[in-house]
Amino acid sequence: MSLFRTKSVEQSIAETDEPGHRLKRELSALDLTVFGVGVIIGAGIFVYTGTVAASNSGPAIAISFIVAGLACALAALCYAEFASTVPVAGSAYTFSYATFGELVAWIIGWDLVLEFTVGASALAVGFSGYLQNLLAGTPLEIPTAIGSATDGWINLPAVLISLLVTAVLILGVKLSSRVNQVVVAIKLAVVALVIGLGVTYVKTSNYSPFIPERQPSPAGEGSFWDQPLITSLFGMEPAVFGVAGVMAGAAVVFFAFIGFDVVATVAEETKDPQRNVPIGILSSLAIVTGLYVAVSLVITGMQNYTEIDPTDSAPLATAFDAVGQEWVGNVIAVGATIGLTVVVLILILGQTRVAFAMARDGLLPQGLAKVHPTYGTPYVITAITGVGVAVLSGFLDFETLGHLVSIGTLFAFLLVSVGVLVLRRTRPDLPRAFRTPAVGLVATLSVLLCFYLMLNLVGETWLRFGIWMLIGIVVYFAYGRRHSRLGQGELGGTLEREPGVAP
Repeated sequence: MSLFRTKSVEQSIAETDEPGHRLKRELSALDLTVFGVGVIIGAGIFVYTGTVAASNSGPAIAISFIVAGLACALAALCYAEFASTVPVAGSAYTFSYATFGELVAWIIGWDLVLEFTVGASALAVGFSGYLQNLLAGTPLEIPTAIGSATDGWINLPAVLISLLVTAVLILGVKLSSRVNQVVVAIKLAVVALVIGLGVTYVKTSNYSPFIPERQPSPAGEGSFWDQPLITSLFGMEPAVFGVAGVMAGAAVVFFAFIGFDVVATVAEETKDPQRNVPIGILSSLAIVTGLYVAVSLVITGMQNYTEIDPTDSAPLATAFDAVGQEWVGNVIAVGATIGLTVVVLILILGQTRVAFAMARDGLLPQGLAKVHPTYGTPYVITAITGVGVAVLSGFLDFETLGHLVSIGTLFAFLLVSVGVLVLRRTRPDLPRAFRTPAVGLVATLSVLLCFYLMLNLVGETWLRFGIWMLIGIVVYFAYGRRHSRLGQGELGGTLEREPGVAP
């Protein structure tokens, strides 16, 4: 049963005051809301809108966003209860340690490494795409050789932005929050411009048909690895568009919503986390879902989905170019370029807090949990994460990275949704500043919808995810299990408690 040993909620909270591992509590509800909005408004609006409309959903990409947003909303309610009950760095990793035990906590922590690190890398690539679009035709135009991992040698802008935001994160979470607030204001202004001006160029004829008729997949029969897993499992004919295309699109644009769970990872650095974390999670998700739907309707109304280039990394700018408003495209490109830097920053922030919690528990080398004596940030793991993101973004393409993030995020949401039910049963005595309404129904629907969206991702993504998780299991048994502070009895009073048994 040592694989399922759990760490009590009380012990997790007590560890936040350990000398050398103490993080500064500086964030308010507004800070968290802006963090959430800042990280969610990114690839969904600036990159994926055109790709998914052209390849999967057509104008019904708005429905794809609603479905993905619903899955997130259900999971967000579960996250909010967990975060208000266990206000400790680590998010789903910490929650799982208290409910499912160490092995599952490790698995979800390893999964979050995939979500945040690969997500930051994908957005760094997105930043590079918009920057190159902005500089094209000028003396500062970036040569393909250093601007693309696919067509050149390296994506240098993606590497540089990853290292820059890493430096900002090391200098302090409050500085990161202030930078985020300024950039979010710029992003919201750009989104308002897209909606306000773009709606005047909408042609209702572009919405017909709203859900394009189901068509055979361009890939034909393809292999098992090239098709959505649900198609292969049930012997369905590979196809795009139609209702199936809308759902496949929802699975892809789900990537656009990653980030609200980052709010939970900084609970330990939040003033009054029991109140402020749920506010930050739920308010940021509500704001962004509305903006996503509005922007997707405007873009597919301005330009017929059949005319959108699915490989275009700057579809909003291109849509305004198509109606003769190149200046708007330039403004969007500037806003997106600036805005995506903050998405990279916050995703790296999320990864460092998860790894910090795992290192503090001994599942990763404890030296990674060192906190800077002046800045109060986990500077060692932040530097390592920044370099890792820079390497990934410099040599991998956006699509590969994005699909991996989607499956990792959905898996994390699924476990959190189950975990909130488990903790309600095993620790009904815990004070909960926020309680998920109709928790049985909400958590069950969240699990089912997240799993269904996972099935709509292609087999190749599942293969890569499986390989990543297998590597994680090997690392756990080779290092984590033997060095676990809980396993070594360093966390007094919590070692032998098994799942389902209250202390």
